[in-house]
Amino acid sequence: MSAMTKVVAAALLLLTVSAIASAAAMTLRFSDMAPGQVLPPGWKVYAMSRHSANANMAIVRDGSDRVFSIDARHASGAIAHELDMPATTTLSWRWKVDHSVAQADLSKKSGDDFAARVYVFFDVPRSQLSWLQRMKLNVASRSLGHAIPTAALCYVWDNRHPVGTIAPNAYTDLVRTIVLQSGNAHAGSWQPQQRNLAADYRAAFGHAAPRVTGVALAADTDNTGADVRAWFGDLTLAPAMASSAAEATQ
Repeated sequence: MSAMTKVVAAALLLLTVSAIASAAAMTLRFSDMAPGQVLPPGWKVYAMSRHSANANMAIVRDGSDRVFSIDARHASGAIAHELDMPATTTLSWRWKVDHSVAQADLSKKSGDDFAARVYVFFDVPRSQLSWLQRMKLNVASRSLGHAIPTAALCYVWDNRHPVGTIAPNAYTDLVRTIVLQSGNAHAGSWQPQQRNLAADYRAAFGHAAPRVTGVALAADTDNTGADVRAWFGDLTLAPAMASSAAEATQ
């Protein structure tokens, strides 16, 4: 095979892979919704606590854009979207907060508040959970009125921990918190994020990730009594690059 032929073949392969990835990508849009709309199609309100007040949530204008906003004043608010996707997926989004939650402490239940969260839910078979974990899931499901995922990553805008921190959730060992933004240095400006879900799951839980079953957007101040506001742009889920996906499953 000549050098020119190899170059052409490589270019065709790259175009083919790009076309497949583009075709398989999914975007959960807020940008084409009407301002004031509370629940975009496919999303549902996701209760985080039966004791806290509900935050104000709606599609709002941000300049010429339309985005999803959660105004959490001594309250919590979340919406969730069901999915059925392989773990070898890249999740991209952008978010903005007015400020971080000053009194938050991710290591304590009393401080488990964040200016913004993005959850990703995973389908760990319940048979792989302990009896105690299954019992806690059943109790939480009955209390909140919806199914509880058997594992989740929770990407957060924290107040003080270094970016890249991975920590168990203060309430359950089935959730790992990953700090993507910290403090107020970038508060008030949009911050883009892109995460390889399989790689993050392995880093957080120590083994390969199961299928992705959903995502949720949230902001909460019910534990600390703070007032924060968060904005979220469109979310895009796309196949992870082959090399990254292979590394995540090793």
